[in-house]
Amino acid sequence: MASLEVRGVTVTFGGHQALARVDLTADPGQVTGLIGPNGAGKSTLFDVVTGLRRPSAGQVLLDGRDVTRLGPSRRARHGLARTFQRLELFGRLSVRDNLLVAAELGPDRRRAARAVTDILGRLDLTAIADQSADSLPTGIGRLVEVGRALAVRPTLLLLDEPAAGQDHDETARFAALLRSLAADGATVVLVEHDMDLVMDVCDTVHVLDLGRVIAVGPPQEIRRDGAVLAAYLGDV
Repeated sequence: MASLEVRGVTVTFGGHQALARVDLTADPGQVTGLIGPNGAGKSTLFDVVTGLRRPSAGQVLLDGRDVTRLGPSRRARHGLARTFQRLELFGRLSVRDNLLVAAELGPDRRRAARAVTDILGRLDLTAIADQSADSLPTGIGRLVEVGRALAVRPTLLLLDEPAAGQDHDETARFAALLRSLAADGATVVLVEHDMDLVMDVCDTVHVLDLGRVIAVGPPQEIRRDGAVLAAYLGDV
């Protein structure tokens, strides 16, 4: 499985610094949280890690290899997959076909159909496998997007607000899924505003504010950090 290391990443848009010397590490077998207020730079950092945006300075390393200059497709071949803050599904395709499109791009196309069946079962989506994606409620659609990311058999999974739109029971099942992915050895990085979920499943939490990392630590320390409380958590 692939570790992730971000070293001193800076992103500047014109005169605005979206990220300022950001460091982040994420290891196999763990869920690493990335939290902060809206506009803190979380999705921008995901764009840098996946190759959608070139940093002004700094490096991105996957399993110790510098991939800063590689494009998204080459990083994907190194086992990186992500979901997006805005739900991105093929609306006219069925749930099964959304996953199959991804599975056929994975390392073993011959087993794509079987892999999709396994993922549908793991995510409890078998009963709706033949429904069109655009007929799904947002919470279930988010889960389908996670399933599509899993279909490429990633070693590093970046999840951008995957619990948005989920009800309490769906979120509880999703928390169990994240734990099981980490138990399987995957490296999971989670951007999420549901603090109960973050504090429940994450091993380490990085906090961004105004493009800077203001705290790093286990959830119980982050809950008590004065700078984090002032910037983001409040009474959480």
